[in-house]
Amino acid sequence: MKNPLHAVVILITGAALCALPCARAATAGPADGAARQDVAQLRSAVEQFLQRQSGGLPGEVRIEVGQVDARLNLPACMQPEPFIAHGSRAWGKTAVGIRCTAPAPWTIYVTANVHVMADYLAAAAPLVQGQLIGPNDIARVRGDLTMLPAGVITDASLAIGRTTMSSLQLGAPLRQDTLRAQAAVQMGQTIRVLSAGPGFSVSTEGRAMNNATEGQTVQAKTAGGQIISGIARVGGILEVAH
Repeated sequence: MKNPLHAVVILITGAALCALPCARAATAGPADGAARQDVAQLRSAVEQFLQRQSGGLPGEVRIEVGQVDARLNLPACMQPEPFIAHGSRAWGKTAVGIRCTAPAPWTIYVTANVHVMADYLAAAAPLVQGQLIGPNDIARVRGDLTMLPAGVITDASLAIGRTTMSSLQLGAPLRQDTLRAQAAVQMGQTIRVLSAGPGFSVSTEGRAMNNATEGQTVQAKTAGGQIISGIARVGGILEVAH
């Protein structure tokens, strides 16, 4: 989707998860007279962290943050540090850790759910395997991308002109891994080699040395034996850029 509108909505729901280190800290509690951690501050830190992490996501982002159990009775932290596990991201159901190093070390985990509401493409009619997709075969549907399979297509240019690798039911989301780009050039095919630049344009014929879809690199051998590389274009064309 081009130039998507980004918005963030914060909701509070659920409950926090606590790792063993924080459970021990909660049992012991701060020393008498020591300041206790404000759990509302922790929840706010998680909200702000997820807003930053989801800043590049498309559409409208809605963040649900779990409650922090006030019974943890944590020592006040000078600078709580939210984090997510390596390899994780602000997408769907997740857990955000909050660690403290001073004055007393502790770590807790807070559940969260990041929803991404955006338009995606779905089959406007049943599609059979090998069908070439045209503009009338797709429909825009709004939904939560985090609840859909990975690779759901949001840009029509990534669907139109491709063929289905399997049959799709009406309303099925279109995914990149279920569509195949149409072959622009096939190995052994006689193709047209176009070379153009400022003030000149040359056209000749050659025989394709590999298969290629639109935009992929293809090589061709001319009648004189010269090997030319360029970009494959639909219609059996090799385009040499200068």
